[in-house]
Amino acid sequence: MRIAERCYAVTGLGYSTPWCVNAGFVVGEEVTLVVDTGANALAAQTLFGYATAVRPVNRFLAINTEKHFDHIGGNAFFLDRGVDVWGHERIARTAEEFAAEVAEFNGGILNPVRKERGEAAAFFHGTRLQNPNRALAGGSRFDLGGCHVEILMTPGHTETNLSVWVPDDRVLFTGDCLIREYLPNLGAGTVADWRIWLDSLRRIERLSPACVVTGHGPVSRGSEVLEMIASVRQVLEEAIARA
Repeated sequence: MRIAERCYAVTGLGYSTPWCVNAGFVVGEEVTLVVDTGANALAAQTLFGYATAVRPVNRFLAINTEKHFDHIGGNAFFLDRGVDVWGHERIARTAEEFAAEVAEFNGGILNPVRKERGEAAAFFHGTRLQNPNRALAGGSRFDLGGCHVEILMTPGHTETNLSVWVPDDRVLFTGDCLIREYLPNLGAGTVADWRIWLDSLRRIERLSPACVVTGHGPVSRGSEVLEMIASVRQVLEEAIARA
C-alpha cells in the first residue's frame, strides 16, 4: 500500500503463526530501494513485482534491517537479478543456521503426515541463503533521484538492527526495533542489549516520524507511533527490572 508520496509498505508477508512480516520500498526518480526482502524467495518475488509495477524504469537496491531470516530470506532473489543488497557489517548468517531455521519450521507442523512429508520446504521453495554483498555504516545515505534516504543504526533487538528514514515523507522503516500488536522479541539479546535498545527508541522519538513501518504488525501513524514506542519501552524496562 502507498503510505506517502515516495513510500510503500508491503504488509502481512508469510512467516510462522501467529507472526507475519512486513517489508516496503521507497521510489525515487532513478532508483527504487527495497527495505527487507522477506522470509523466502516467494516474498521477494512479490516485493519485486509490486515495486516494478510502480516504476518499471528504475534500477533497484535492497537493504536488510537485521540478520534474522524473516528479513533476509529473499536476498538471493534480488542478488540473482544484479541488485546490490546492503546490510550491517556483522549480519552474516551460515548455511547451518539456515538449515536449522527450515528444520524449526518443519518441527512446528502439527499434522504428523505433513511433518513427515517435510512441507516446510514448500514455504522455502526456491530460497537459499545469501548474505548482503554490501556493508552499511551509520550515517549512510542513498540518493534515489529526487529523494534521499538515511540509514540509522538502531541496535538492541540484535546488534545488526538499522532503520531507514525518508525525511521528505517523514516515514521510518524500523524492522524489529519497533513492532506493533506483538510483544517485542527479547530472545536474541541480554540486559545490556535491551538498554541499547532503549537508546534506539529515544533516537527514533527525536525524529518524530509521521508514519512507521515496523517489522511486524500494522503500519503506525500519528499518535499510534508514540503509543507503540511507549509500549515497546515498557516491555524493555520491565524485562530489565526483572532480570
